[in-house]
Amino acid sequence: MAEYKLILPSMGEGVMEATIISWMYNEGDLVKEDDSVVEIATDKVDSDVPTPVSGKIIKILKLKDEIAKIGEVIAILEVAGEGETISEQPQEPKSAEEVKTQIPNVDSEVVKGLEEAMESSKAATSFAGSDLYLSPLVKSISQQENISESELQSIKGSGLDSRITKEDILSFVSTRGQKQAEVQTPVQVQSTPAPKAAAPVSTPMVVGQGDEIIQMDRVRKIIAEAMVKSKHTAPHVTSFIETDVTNVVKWRTKHKDLFEKREGEKLTYMPIFVKAIVKAIQDFPMINVSVDGDKIIKKKNINIGMATALPDGNLIVPVIKNADQLSLSGLAKAINDLAFRARNKKLRPEDTQGATYTISNVGGFGNLMGTPIIPQPQVAILAVGAIVKKPAVLETKDGDVIAIRNLMFMSHSYDHRVVDGSLGGMFLKHVHDYLQNWDLDTEI
Repeated sequence: MAEYKLILPSMGEGVMEATIISWMYNEGDLVKEDDSVVEIATDKVDSDVPTPVSGKIIKILKLKDEIAKIGEVIAILEVAGEGETISEQPQEPKSAEEVKTQIPNVDSEVVKGLEEAMESSKAATSFAGSDLYLSPLVKSISQQENISESELQSIKGSGLDSRITKEDILSFVSTRGQKQAEVQTPVQVQSTPAPKAAAPVSTPMVVGQGDEIIQMDRVRKIIAEAMVKSKHTAPHVTSFIETDVTNVVKWRTKHKDLFEKREGEKLTYMPIFVKAIVKAIQDFPMINVSVDGDKIIKKKNINIGMATALPDGNLIVPVIKNADQLSLSGLAKAINDLAFRARNKKLRPEDTQGATYTISNVGGFGNLMGTPIIPQPQVAILAVGAIVKKPAVLETKDGDVIAIRNLMFMSHSYDHRVVDGSLGGMFLKHVHDYLQNWDLDTEI
């Protein structure tokens, strides 16, 4: 018999770690090759990790709610025949000497404390009441150095999504004493005192008799954080337009039964909307960008995010990769597949990464329009409303006539740092034109 190290596999670009949600097997249980053994969560999506070998789980190294890094060993299996170690754990320094090499100005006592924290098998995995997202190593250093949560909040993280890294926390520790001294001995400067602003008044939350307190789940917390971050990051502007989609409705009615019989797939309006968005992005590629400080990154690929409501009330945005390279039929299949897997928790982490523009169908809930929040680091998002039959004025060669038409509102939210009203408005008008002038002879 031999030992096999089960590692946390790569889960796509930008995903560096994951939280263990639950183990599907216990120590001593037998598992077969390709069995899903543990459920994990990243900041993008929940997924399962299968075992590539058959064997018996003899040691679980990462428990529920603990964080594991990509490539880190999370369990050890006993397998038949010759075993092979497929991964080591080089991510963190193994000695105080390595820490000194990487962070040269750290006090020796800090390094000694860090080494003890690394060797401790009972390092804390969370701070009670804290909403900071910290790795186990950073948490260990914080406890070792008695760093308060308010001090952690003041550290500007340099890691993914501004998370605090090992280097950030050690740098903070090395300058901590200096900062405290500066605060204690301020320089006296004579100046005219400014009028005192009224301190913000915090209104206490009142919980009445019979009120129910519901704790946010992990996904809802991530959504809340992302929405607040986007509003703080991007100055949102929203433009609106009403579109006559009568031709779109007629075309779909004509083809939906044939398409379902031929492909075994439902034909919704979404692939038509996505096709119009892709064409408009090709007309105005500066919508397909992201912002990095004072730099604008123009994206080569057109990857369309599709906001999808989940059965538990939460939201996820799977991504149609290279949407410009797909036919209407291909878009329909891709959209149906992503929507199905999203609602059944079958998405892979890479399925939610890399979006360059997003669409949200608020009309699916009977809403006429909405003002969606831009998913960072994108700079724009389109919301389509419900399709409603209304009387409308049509221009004909014999004069104006009133007819019943299928009308739909669209709202386009964009980041005013890089998208002005002219670009945002012209993009929306082009989407409108592509839908309103939809060719009834379009092939599917």
